[in-house]
Amino acid sequence: MRHILLTNDDGVDSPGLAALAAALDPLGRLSVIAPDRNRSGIGRGITLNGPLHVEETRMVDGRPALATDGTPVDCVRFAALGLFGEPPDVVVSGVNLGLNLGDDVTYSGTVAAALEGVLLGVPSIAASQAPIARGPAGAVWDFRATADFVARLVPMASDIDFPRRVALSVNAPGRAPEDIRGARLTRLGRRIYDDELILEEERNGRRRYSIYGVNPSHHREDGTDFAALEANELSVTPIHFDLTDIAEMDRLERLQLNDLLGAEVAPVDR
Repeated sequence: MRHILLTNDDGVDSPGLAALAAALDPLGRLSVIAPDRNRSGIGRGITLNGPLHVEETRMVDGRPALATDGTPVDCVRFAALGLFGEPPDVVVSGVNLGLNLGDDVTYSGTVAAALEGVLLGVPSIAASQAPIARGPAGAVWDFRATADFVARLVPMASDIDFPRRVALSVNAPGRAPEDIRGARLTRLGRRIYDDELILEEERNGRRRYSIYGVNPSHHREDGTDFAALEANELSVTPIHFDLTDIAEMDRLERLQLNDLLGAEVAPVDR
């Protein structure tokens, strides 16, 4: 039986986690562990400064889950190290309350959990989406399209021919299922962050600042995750860990890095 690990970065009480659990439950053995509080923006952070705690709890729909004071990456490590017995066959992270597009993926705990699965050789999917509306009471969510789409992806990710070196980052517009026009394979776009240093208060020698813009924009390019969302389509972006810029290595070789050592060094055979 397929063993699916479900986690997130919004916390175990997130309605997006519960929606995805309901969609994935029929597909195999579902194990859920998530942070006990919101850990958005923590990226690939891990807990090194002390032990981790885990407790049984329930999601907002009453389904059983485990909560930990660790990070999303910690959650995946827990499962890989045997917290649920057999390690997972698939890692699913989300549904994140908000999009993870372009450069944002490097900050996202949701995406980091999926990348951790890839690092461990497990096919992994991260799912994020926009709200369908915002009002005085907060954001309004409809997870049906995202949860159903991810549930259809999981059997594909379980196939032996599915690439193990990439995670799929799924982003969905804030639309009802009937208003979504399709799904598109995309590349990551580029954010334009409208950040500004603002001094909000100064008291007794202590200053309080805000530095992050509320509404970042993006470069408009065809084929990106941003373009798919603007067309009311789901975006599916394969992402991986190889950050080496191979194209620049030849140019940098000409810098003669050994000369920076200031001493005679033996040549390196390549």
